[in-house]
Amino acid sequence: MTDRNATTQWTGDLKNGSGTVTLDSSNVGEFPVTWASRAEDPDGRTSPEELIAAAHSACYSMQLAGLLTAAGTPPERIDTSAEVGFGPRGEGFAITGIALTVRAKVPSIDADVFHQTALKAKEICPVSAALTGTTITLDAVLD
Repeated sequence: MTDRNATTQWTGDLKNGSGTVTLDSSNVGEFPVTWASRAEDPDGRTSPEELIAAAHSACYSMQLAGLLTAAGTPPERIDTSAEVGFGPRGEGFAITGIALTVRAKVPSIDADVFHQTALKAKEICPVSAALTGTTITLDAVLD
């Protein structure tokens, strides 16, 4: 089992405060966060939702590559974007949905087989599984 970790240091109140997310496991960087970057304009800062989008797009791409390779049709390229919606819900805020968009170049695969494999990857991707309380859509197309 492999664990990964990150930490956030936050200073101040929600509206005027700010924080820094540090990717501890990889040590690849620190990223500033603010409420405004989350709910309004990113202005050079990240948000939890953007970090979820990064995790989901990477995880999904690896899952799809693994399934395609196991089926004997390894991909030449997979481009995945994840758009994470965020907005008011009830008395607070919530992730309102995730839209995965995939464009892939996979030689010698039938479009229907690709589509079924893309759907299976969405279902079994560990990040998708962790986000089961959220509606996740998929638009997968062969290039």
